Amino acid sequence: KTDSVYIGNQNLEITHTETHEEGDEMCSATAAIPPSLFTNGSLSSSKNISKTEMNSLVKLSDPGGYKWRLVIAYDGTKFSGWQYQESPPTIQSMLEKALIQITKLGRKELLLVGAGRTDAGVHAWGQVAHFVTPFNYSSLESIHAALNGLLSQDIRIREVGAAVPEFHARFSCRSKVYRYQIYSDTFMDPFQRHWAYHSAYRLNACKMREAAQHFVGKHDFSAFANATREDGVPDPLKTIFRFDVIQMGSLLQLEVEGSGFMYRQVRNMVALLIQVGKEALDSDIVPMILETKDRRELAKYTLPAPPHGLCLLSVKYEEDHLRLPPDCPVTSFGRHHTITKCKLPFY
Repeated sequence: KTDSVYIGNQNLEITHTETHEEGDEMCSATAAIPPSLFTNGSLSSSKNISKTEMNSLVKLSDPGGYKWRLVIAYDGTKFSGWQYQESPPTIQSMLEKALIQITKLGRKELLLVGAGRTDAGVHAWGQVAHFVTPFNYSSLESIHAALNGLLSQDIRIREVGAAVPEFHARFSCRSKVYRYQIYSDTFMDPFQRHWAYHSAYRLNACKMREAAQHFVGKHDFSAFANATREDGVPDPLKTIFRFDVIQMGSLLQLEVEGSGFMYRQVRNMVALLIQVGKEALDSDIVPMILETKDRRELAKYTLPAPPHGLCLLSVKYEEDHLRLPPDCPVTSFGRHHTITKCKLPFY
């Protein structure tokens, strides 16, 4: 049987066979476009592909499917957060659109899940996600290049790798690291305006560092969480492993690692530390507000810090969840271009 698949203005004819087993239709993996046919997100040629040629590139899986792990970086300025929405655009919707075009699978088949649902305007350097396919890849470099070729320049896939069935981008998470950047000077550095919050006040980093240590440990963070209907009643008990305040001239980096974070918890913690840095509040305000377990108490002192200063830096997992499954392709970190001879024009 021959099908025609259109990508852009190119028509690809695919020959495949169908067999039936125990009443279920079992089709060859030719319904998905093999990654080696892509160059920078576009088909490299238009030709007939036989089943034999296709199977050398894509291998059918068992009914359980194959799971793939992505490490993603994005500038969240133009996006309405991570979580899928048809409109306005989100990181998840843009990524799913690219995966659907490459794999020819639907959203319900890909089952794309992210480690954290960042808000509108929040950035990421190490967001992690996973998706599944009914087929295996023999190489991941081409699908990696195809994804980055199809995605907006604000989004880049840093890594594509195979994952064991037990891996889950969200629930296998051991800890997350967030960084909030504050530019503390009389005027804002224009090169930092999209990625750092501007404070015209000269902040006292030592006071902020002292106050940040009160967050370290296991606490009930109800007073630092905004209400959300997405997660029902979340567990307010979270463990903060470290909360560093790093001064680099006018730039302050507040880096926090925790077992998990509630909705807008990081931005609320940062907002209170900014008030301490202004020396409007003493550092002992932190344990006092924690003890109340009441979000209204924090609202007496500050509003959440703006989203554009926040970045999801990395997501950490247990080593056994990051092991590679058998018969999997090598993890792709991107393809480097090489040159063997320097050729100058007109010489």
